Amino acid sequence: MIDTHVHFWNFDAKRDSWITEEMSIIRNDFSPKNLLRIYNELKITDCIAVQANQSEEENKFLLTLAEQNEIIKGIVGWIDLKNPNLEERLKYWSSFKKIKGWRHILQAEKADFFLAKDFINGVKKLNNYNYTYDLLCYHNQLPDIIKLVEQLDNQPLVLDHCGKPDVKSGAIKTWKENIKTLAQKPNVNCKISGLLVEADWKNWTEKQLFECFDTIIENFGPERVMYGSDWPVVLVSRPYNDWFHLVEKYAKRLTFQEKENLFLKNANRFYKI
Repeated sequence: MIDTHVHFWNFDAKRDSWITEEMSIIRNDFSPKNLLRIYNELKITDCIAVQANQSEEENKFLLTLAEQNEIIKGIVGWIDLKNPNLEERLKYWSSFKKIKGWRHILQAEKADFFLAKDFINGVKKLNNYNYTYDLLCYHNQLPDIIKLVEQLDNQPLVLDHCGKPDVKSGAIKTWKENIKTLAQKPNVNCKISGLLVEADWKNWTEKQLFECFDTIIENFGPERVMYGSDWPVVLVSRPYNDWFHLVEKYAKRLTFQEKENLFLKNANRFYKI
């Protein structure tokens, strides 16, 4: 099994200011060693390390961890997609085979940032190097994300955290409609990850989350979804195991082949592991 969405960091209060005081449980250092016992217990063998810091130094940090830890089978790094010298940077990073794709934290940007021509042209260049692109956004950004995706027909894309539906309030009708539209693009995949963070951290219900899972499976199909934990961020709500067992319980309604796709094969295909 592959966990397609984990983060590692040496906590820096200034750099990591997004980790607020109420998220104190993750205001610490997190390394692959913290995951080994959990992974062994759950029979998870590999992971994809996803950038948390927007700098090329982050790529070096994650590559070093990957050299030291066999569980890291791929990296989703960060690169400035608006950089006039983007082609040069892509050529440089293309020699590091553990880097499978890139991500920018679009949830922190306005639509004019990622609908700008230079950004779109930057994403278009990724396919020339067989790179993927992770889409990180809030549910209320999905209409603009759809506009972005409409211009990226050939680029392998994956929506992180199901597009962050408003699980906490339960107002997910518009999110469902946008997911249906987005999923019509065959090059877009989706990670079943991150939903506990969008829910009421202490009082979420299985029913709330399974309704979101239903929407993702019904629209993307079992061939375009992949499991991710969003560890260590998930810890603000529950231990890693709780999230895994929740997804595992939902997956009992799937066929063996569909479960294999969710936990392994779709990730292998998408990230070319």
